[in-house]
Amino acid sequence: MVRDTLFRSLRTVIDGAIVPATILVREGRVAAIESYETTLPSGGSDVEGIDVGRSVLMAGLVDGHVHINEPGRTEWEGFVTATRAAATGGITTVVDMPLNCIPVTTSRDALETKAREAEGRCAVDYAFWGGVVPGNATELEPMIDAGVRGFKCFLVHSGIDDFPDVRESDLRVAMPILAKHDAVQLVHAEVPGPIEVAAEEQRRRPQDPRKYSTFLASRPRASEDEAIALMIRLARETGCRVHVVHLSSADALPMIERAKSDGVRITAETCPHYLTFAAEDVVDGDTRFKCCPPIRERENRERLWDGLARGVLDYVVSDHSPCTPALKLMEKGDFLEAWGGIAGLQFGLSSIWTSARARGFDVQTLARWMCERPALLAGLGARKGRISRGMDADFVVWSPDEKFTVTPESIRHRHPVTPYEGRELFGRVERTVLRGATIHLRDDRRRETADDAPTGTRV
Repeated sequence: MVRDTLFRSLRTVIDGAIVPATILVREGRVAAIESYETTLPSGGSDVEGIDVGRSVLMAGLVDGHVHINEPGRTEWEGFVTATRAAATGGITTVVDMPLNCIPVTTSRDALETKAREAEGRCAVDYAFWGGVVPGNATELEPMIDAGVRGFKCFLVHSGIDDFPDVRESDLRVAMPILAKHDAVQLVHAEVPGPIEVAAEEQRRRPQDPRKYSTFLASRPRASEDEAIALMIRLARETGCRVHVVHLSSADALPMIERAKSDGVRITAETCPHYLTFAAEDVVDGDTRFKCCPPIRERENRERLWDGLARGVLDYVVSDHSPCTPALKLMEKGDFLEAWGGIAGLQFGLSSIWTSARARGFDVQTLARWMCERPALLAGLGARKGRISRGMDADFVVWSPDEKFTVTPESIRHRHPVTPYEGRELFGRVERTVLRGATIHLRDDRRRETADDAPTGTRV
């Protein structure tokens, strides 16, 4: 028999406020929001009572930018390890990117292959993005019918040959199809031109590839800025929703702000690594920090925070993009040759909160950035991202004032290779709840009754 559960906290995030409340969970949904003084049941009751005291109780995080890499590159990451790390970090829903799996998710057949691999193996709920590549326009509507949440494209080489980048002509075919279905076009916003100019300069005047400054110069802000200008123009012309993923260049914020004020349907995300780290602090040879677009200078980071505060940037997601340790070339320390991607799925809440609290932001704002708004973009806002009657009972319980240090032993994704190692963070996750059932307890204290813990399902 499945019991009802009462979750009680003095600090519950509801409708943009922190209030004392008791949440009644029935059949995996929020059945009622009651007074904090509601009496919790004693032993022998058909209702379980969980009082978390002054720990924050808020909706589970929704991470809309995760590279799980399965099938095909499961040695990089996989559904089991990625979703285990997600649960440890308070994430209750992930949306998987259409690469770097094999096959890439650019057809309905590939989508169904991925869905079969994921079924019954995920600790959290999950959904999928599809991909737009040259020549796959006829696959877009079948993938929409099969439930993808939108489509990712690259305007520059993706890093793998089986997910080629698109040109404007390809988007002029794809975007009207997406607009017809109100599907969103996600874009890795870098164009090749400025990168090619930087590469030619490197050939003429070689710089030390171990220096982070060499890599940073190879991915100039102009590459992002020109790509975003192109996508704004295409969004105006086609009426298609556009979403800029992992925005790094703060120079692009004014044009996004103008486009939004003009009614262009454009949104943008940034990531914890762009808001946490700064180029000046990256040690030469430490390729754990390499990602594309790159972590930029400290002044750029502060402008990203300002854009997030003003709503020009809509939310924060991880862009968890791990690989095998060998591909990071840590011994060689070559930034130009190492794989570009940050592994940080587990630490998004804590890293953002550590920086946010220092800048005067509150927990309610964090919940908008990492729960509510990512759920809305992925079309999951009716079920995920908020604590409200009828919503899925997905919660994270965490302690905003507690510090911890990231150690290799604490890392739950497949490989303990992350720039967060050794970093002291605020905001320790104590419990993660998926549809009313606890799927993570801090310090690896877990329920042993498998029947109690639901398997994550596709949403």
